[in-house]
Amino acid sequence: MSLMNSFERGMEKVLVPVAIKLNSQRHVSAIRDAFILSFPIVMASSIIVLINFAILSPDGFVATLLHLNAIFPHLEEAQAIFSPVMNGSVNIMSILIAFLVGRNMAKSFHEDDLLCGLTAIGAFFVVYTPYQDIGGQAYMTTKYLGPQGLFVAVIVALLSSELFCRLAKNPKITITMPDAVPPAVARSFKVLIPIIVVMMLFSILNYLLLMLSPEGLNDLIYKLIQAPLKNMGTNIFAVLILGVVSNLLWFLGIHGPNTIAAIRESIFSEANLENLSWAAQHGDTWGAPYPITWGGINDAFANYGGSGMTLGLLIAIFIASRRSDYRDLAKMSFVPGLFNINEPVMFGLPIVLNPIFIIPFILVPMVSSLIGYVFISTGIIPPIAYAVPWTTPGPLIAFFGTGGNWMALLVGLLCLVSATLIYLPFVIAANKVNATQQSA
Repeated sequence: MSLMNSFERGMEKVLVPVAIKLNSQRHVSAIRDAFILSFPIVMASSIIVLINFAILSPDGFVATLLHLNAIFPHLEEAQAIFSPVMNGSVNIMSILIAFLVGRNMAKSFHEDDLLCGLTAIGAFFVVYTPYQDIGGQAYMTTKYLGPQGLFVAVIVALLSSELFCRLAKNPKITITMPDAVPPAVARSFKVLIPIIVVMMLFSILNYLLLMLSPEGLNDLIYKLIQAPLKNMGTNIFAVLILGVVSNLLWFLGIHGPNTIAAIRESIFSEANLENLSWAAQHGDTWGAPYPITWGGINDAFANYGGSGMTLGLLIAIFIASRRSDYRDLAKMSFVPGLFNINEPVMFGLPIVLNPIFIIPFILVPMVSSLIGYVFISTGIIPPIAYAVPWTTPGPLIAFFGTGGNWMALLVGLLCLVSATLIYLPFVIAANKVNATQQSA
């Protein structure tokens, strides 16, 4: 207990002052509040995704448990009704965040928040991946409109809004219209020159970037992140490194799992297929040729609730948090979290750019992965070989992935307990940050 108290006091001395300073910083506040403001849209889409995959999909957890496909033979056809909801929420998250970050920055400068937000969107598309000419028609990829483009969206919005606001404060380059001009027109003309300057500078930047990377800024960042990871193989070090990179990217606002998906799949797809073939031939997963894969370690033991094993964080909040906002969000996020949908936590708590939770968000999956690795490598439980839907609740992934091994279920529960214990002191630290800010 004394060790825990010493750890908490150390965190209070180091993390709490840093968190308070960062939370009051203009740029960090703009980013944080942007994610919080986008939370209702993310929450709504998460609930609909949960319904689509867990209930309406024939292999969904609830559908399988209740044998819904036998009762409703064409149940999966109903998924088409709700599938487009992602196009109006998560799949355009970068656009929403670019606008909201720009808007929040303008509010901190006491400038025109609406036009600043719109300018940020314009700047984002100026440096966006170039259109592709196919059959005489210009097509724009949607790849970076969603979570994969968040990092660029945030950086572009910060730079464009900072420039916009500083220029708008200069009376020499603002246009004041006569009183007879309608207010909306006068408002637009007032910041016309700052908008022109922002768009021209980002156009020049884009021109220079295209010389370096013909596919644009998003593709350049994507390649720079992926390049160091090309030669990884099916071993625990690969799983741990990919996990750390993925969760660090998530913390920075980049969708980590999507960003490393191409590399992850190229490393582990063949191994997963051979494991599944082995299980089909032998009737169980004992002796599967590739016991250490991303799905067999990270997904089976370190991804409960979503990236960062945030189901453990939600339980820790229920146990130790005195913050009403945390507890209310945990209540709303718990059911989606059971099915490994954690966007409400990532953007609503938020975890993105939250200095309190960066350590456990990266540490917890590492510890859980190592726990699963030890039990598999020592032969206490068989490898995970069966493909399990990603919406399957927590420890049941290991249970079903081994073909129903009860020890694997217990190991999964052990991982969840360890995750909760690791998150607890950081939740307590968040209580102290909140108390300090309220008393200030």
